Amino acid sequence: MISAGEFRNGVTMEYEGDVYQVLEFQHVKPGKGAAFVRTKLRNVITGAVVEKTFRPSEKMPTAFIERANMQYLYKDGDMYNFMNTETFDQVAINEELVGDTMKFVKENEEVKTLAYKGKIFGIEPPLFVELEITETEPGFAGNTAQGATKPAVVETGAQIQVPLFINQGEMVKIDTRTGEYLGRVQK
Repeated sequence: MISAGEFRNGVTMEYEGDVYQVLEFQHVKPGKGAAFVRTKLRNVITGAVVEKTFRPSEKMPTAFIERANMQYLYKDGDMYNFMNTETFDQVAINEELVGDTMKFVKENEEVKTLAYKGKIFGIEPPLFVELEITETEPGFAGNTAQGATKPAVVETGAQIQVPLFINQGEMVKIDTRTGEYLGRVQK
């Protein structure tokens, strides 16, 4: 059990039959009246973000999220297939559950599956990936002082914005959380 007074960013708990993760919290002590904890919570299953207020003494059961290292094998229709790197068990996960998290992940790359009480509810891709640009307009030297960008398609099929000097066939580093171009990768 965890009390609202012990909340920290990243803590997961059961509340009203769902599992929530604390995104933000603020202990408030008004001049008049009792103290309270104002929070911003994310439902780890649906991704919905809600704001709730708790008394510091309110207690909730702690939810333990299980993370397992998995290797992404292949996509078959609307199912993504993974293999546990420790037990070699294979798991197929529906495309609806995965959402956009796999758009920067190539086959044979490592990801983490997120499960609660044995039920997988999400995928955590690596924070940064290196992918090849498969499609973009030809690069040209010009006024890049303003940070001008152009659209490009990477080998997984995802579209990102890259600087004007990036050409087709180059390897780039991408932040999977934001889809942001981080730089070139030397071969």
